[in-house]
Amino acid sequence: MIAFGPVPSRRLGRSLGVNNIPAKHCTYSCMYCQVGRTHGTEIERRAFRARDAVVAAVARKLGECRARGEPVDYITLVPDGEPTLEIDLGGMMRELRHLHVPLAVITNGSLLGRQDVRADLAEASLVSVKIDTAEERTWRRLNRPHASLHLAEILEGLRDFATSYRGVLLTETMLVAGVNDADADIDATVTFLAELSPARAYLAIPTRPPADRAVRPPTRTVLTRAVQRLARVLPRLALLTEDEAGPFAQTGDPIDDLLAILAIHPMREEAARAYLAASTIGAEGLDALLAAGSVMRCRYRDRTFVRRARPTPHGPE
Repeated sequence: MIAFGPVPSRRLGRSLGVNNIPAKHCTYSCMYCQVGRTHGTEIERRAFRARDAVVAAVARKLGECRARGEPVDYITLVPDGEPTLEIDLGGMMRELRHLHVPLAVITNGSLLGRQDVRADLAEASLVSVKIDTAEERTWRRLNRPHASLHLAEILEGLRDFATSYRGVLLTETMLVAGVNDADADIDATVTFLAELSPARAYLAIPTRPPADRAVRPPTRTVLTRAVQRLARVLPRLALLTEDEAGPFAQTGDPIDDLLAILAIHPMREEAARAYLAASTIGAEGLDALLAAGSVMRCRYRDRTFVRRARPTPHGPE
């Protein structure tokens, strides 16, 4: 499903998601990715989904939301992969703007060294960029980028974009224990973020099952120290340390809606059961999805989540 939600977003309110990239085409294979490991990173932009199909799917979903009285604060390109790999991204967003809802893009920023990517992202009302570290060695360990990417080029592209962009620029930094939470790493990240002067900087910790099972959030002491360092130079700092609050919307077939959400956004099992319990399907519908292999359980930090099951990928990891 191309359009899903709306889902409660800690950054964007009620977000109507747009999955403009099929699973799992990405430039990174981040240790903490909630939708799993990337089996073969890529950096060449190309067409993935037809512009007309994406726009039609979003318009249809938005119409369903409005018919049910579901508020939508943003239409958000947040696919199961990196949205800027789509070569027609700018054209898609120019068409989507006709729906008269603010557009957001959540990107890992890895292709911002390219002028055409910066030009495409300029079409968005809001851009949220991942900046987990400003240190090359840490970046390669944590984000596991395509071999031909270079952090210095990405950071320079981010500087250029922040200077020219006229929309709302957000940054998000995920802290992982023992990887990018040392004082030197945090200080380098703080220095770079201060150069960008984002409208708001978000500091996050892993809250959902990650691609790498060893991923853990930093200790409370380390997190507090990181907050103090960031707050000195970034007064508009916010923490993302809990799950989103608020209901997940239903706008059509409850099973299709749930599967579309779970492809991008793992949910706690009790939340998924509550989602189906509020429909004509009933909470036991989740048991049928589990038995059919459409979704799978996973544990993280003593909680049970469900996520969309994926076929075993082929090719190099």
